[in-house]
Amino acid sequence: MTQKEIVWDLSGLFPSTTDPSIEKAIDKITKVAEDLVKNYQGKILDLSAKDLLKLLQEYEDYLLDVRDLGLFTSLSFSANMTLPDTQKLNDRVNKLQANLGKQLAFLNLDIGKLVFDNPKLISDKDLSNYKHYLEKLKRAVPHQLSEVEEQLIIEKDQYGIRGWQQLQSKWLNTRIFDVEVEGEKKQLPYGEANALLPHTDRSTRKSANESIYGLLGKDSELFSSALRNVCNDWINVTKRRKYESDMHASLIANDTDQEIIESLLKAIDEGSKVYRRYLKLKAKIMGVEKLANYDIVAPLPNAPDVKYDYEKAKELTYNAYKKFDEEYASSVKDMFERNHIDASPRFGKRNGAFCAAWFSGKSAFILQSYNNALDGVYTLAHELGHARHDYYFSQEQTILNGRMPMIVAETASIFGELLVTDLLLSEAQTDNEKIAIFAQVLDGAGMAAFQVTARAWFEQDLYDAIKRGEFLDYKTICKYWTKNRDRIYGDAIDWLDVMEAEWTMKVHYYMPNFRFYNYPYVYGQMFVYALYQKYLDEGKDFVPKFKKVLAAGSSISPKEIGEILGLDVTDPSFWKLGIKRFEYFIDELEKLVK
Repeated sequence: MTQKEIVWDLSGLFPSTTDPSIEKAIDKITKVAEDLVKNYQGKILDLSAKDLLKLLQEYEDYLLDVRDLGLFTSLSFSANMTLPDTQKLNDRVNKLQANLGKQLAFLNLDIGKLVFDNPKLISDKDLSNYKHYLEKLKRAVPHQLSEVEEQLIIEKDQYGIRGWQQLQSKWLNTRIFDVEVEGEKKQLPYGEANALLPHTDRSTRKSANESIYGLLGKDSELFSSALRNVCNDWINVTKRRKYESDMHASLIANDTDQEIIESLLKAIDEGSKVYRRYLKLKAKIMGVEKLANYDIVAPLPNAPDVKYDYEKAKELTYNAYKKFDEEYASSVKDMFERNHIDASPRFGKRNGAFCAAWFSGKSAFILQSYNNALDGVYTLAHELGHARHDYYFSQEQTILNGRMPMIVAETASIFGELLVTDLLLSEAQTDNEKIAIFAQVLDGAGMAAFQVTARAWFEQDLYDAIKRGEFLDYKTICKYWTKNRDRIYGDAIDWLDVMEAEWTMKVHYYMPNFRFYNYPYVYGQMFVYALYQKYLDEGKDFVPKFKKVLAAGSSISPKEIGEILGLDVTDPSFWKLGIKRFEYFIDELEKLVK
């Protein structure tokens, strides 16, 4: 990058990783946790509605402080994973949170039991702010363990499967990759090597794929051991907690039902031929008989060579949001003015992009490695959508209503991508510009909806294989990866052999007790594609309804969120609306292709 380094300002949380205020925060949090234990352990099952309200409000005050410390720690570590101070603080706070989690494991357990045994409490007017929060706790009660067992799980995970997660993440961010960039051999950290995957030069893309996945494959025993242990651990947890299926816990976490997700994945399975239609059209545009895997998200060869520096990306994103609604765009402006975005690539920086809510600050923080390309603009717009969501719900809700299920959490981010798309198309001067924009949208949506569905099938196959007594060695895992990948891509793609190792770098599979991370992205993509059509039909009348949805946080269910917008997610045919929107973009692209 040519511009100055773009780093976030975390001083609103804490001045630095070594500032004395961190010690004071740790002391305060520890004392408050001890008071919660002293005042409520063994007493919750006898609480009245008013007493439960008092407990929930005290717990929220505690969570605000814990979240601030945890947020600062994780953000500092994500931006600079190799610095001794960030490593030390991250380790210390992780241990602190694990210890506090053990001490306070009784809270949600006992509150859940209280409302499970006294369901009328959920509708008590004094607890109206927490109604849906209590409903969710009640749903989880049949799968809770004793307080001691819950504490033991926290302990085993701290140095167990969490260790596999840290190992996988550190491996990616501490390796150097040999890549040939436009004929020049270079040694690059993961972030920079990964940024070459959509490079304009085909041989560079191929080299980046071969280098990244070839090196991952060489450490195949490490990654297969990690994933095998994570999956076996989850099967044991599922049995112990009496979940109905391997996916059941994620359904509870996402506040949804099996039938809804099955309808969603079935629609994607049936609609995969639409995605393959696009891939074959892209091959025609690129002048190749068939796309290689390193062409799937590649820029088109005749696309205008437009570079979007960071200032241009800021302008585009702000204007796109402002075109939808001026007040809606205020969070975008605020994020830039407060330097809440870390956008520069660097060695030791976590790969990928994310937005983290700062609830007590009524704001958020964004991490990405900006690359001056169109996909960088879309990533920025996506993460700023998350930030907009965070601003609204943190202003309208208390913190216990801010734990949004993932299927809802993608609403504003994907919507932001579509707002940018409309602006870019309106400003495009040539057909080639429009073709490049449509390809960018279809590439992103294709990966988020279709390729990610293959990841969900893959994960289920791993659990099923273990139950059949199969041993998940490297080649067995690869077999299930390629099987489900090919279920989506069919004969539309030629794959490099090293791509069998692609699963190794998907961080989601290594997250402890967080299974089926993937299908919520599919839900979000298809849901937003359907609601965006409502926006186009309703115009400005849609704006206040959309703001209401975002301000709701997790105070209502995803089903109720759909109802605010006039959408019924329980109707199996609903998900076909998202497929139709995807197909609309293909139709428009096809009209432009000569």
